[in-house]
Amino acid sequence: MIESVLQHLPADHPWADKIHFFDCVESTNTLAKEMAKNGAPHGTVLIADRQTAGRGRLGRSFLSPGGMGIYMSVILRYDRAATDLMHLTCACGVHLCNAVESILQVRPGIKWTNDLVYEKKKLAGILTELIFTGSGICAIVGIGLNCNQLPEDFDPTIRSIATSATMITKQRPNRGQFIAQILQQLHTMDGRLFAQQEELMAQYRKDCITLGQSVSILQGDTAEHGTAIDVLSDGALLVRFDDGHEQIVNSGEVSIHGMYSYV
Repeated sequence: MIESVLQHLPADHPWADKIHFFDCVESTNTLAKEMAKNGAPHGTVLIADRQTAGRGRLGRSFLSPGGMGIYMSVILRYDRAATDLMHLTCACGVHLCNAVESILQVRPGIKWTNDLVYEKKKLAGILTELIFTGSGICAIVGIGLNCNQLPEDFDPTIRSIATSATMITKQRPNRGQFIAQILQQLHTMDGRLFAQQEELMAQYRKDCITLGQSVSILQGDTAEHGTAIDVLSDGALLVRFDDGHEQIVNSGEVSIHGMYSYV
């Protein structure tokens, strides 16, 4: 698949000579963190045909069968404070939507903060992790996108809440071309991350299907119910609860009524 990626990537793309392809890994994010600690440069890209222990947010697993999806991670190094990177997942979400729209001719929405969804079903997930190395802060951006799956290819436990590029368009996209488009979009995002933060967040709000929806904030064994009213410039969610008070939500699980079989 690496040949297909390079075929669709401009020859002068600054990350083209930093792409590593693996038939199988435990997790591209896990491996990327190891490589980052050993000095892998900004723009290092890891792509796997399958993962044996793909990860999502909150320790969830991400099923990663061979020949079906796009599983990749990018190492990004910044001479900034960690607090300056709080909107990174949102910025990646906007540009991943751009890549999907370019390939599929439909634009997905974003479920706060990191899931791409189409018709209330999950298409892709983003996992960003920050680590500190001797040369400063390093962000690992992991992307898992369902590409060629048919309904029967999904585990029965998620079949009703998952979709794929093939299911959306009724055609099998070229995974190499798709990955190349994602890389071009992530490179563009990298250049906009700080200089155009407000523009990125404005687009994120347009793409975010959580806004205006009834939500439940799940933290531990407790749940509070309210309405998502805004996404702030750092990516935090502003929620107005049923008793009228407002709260900024930075962590925990957000359940959207009617999404992913939540009620």
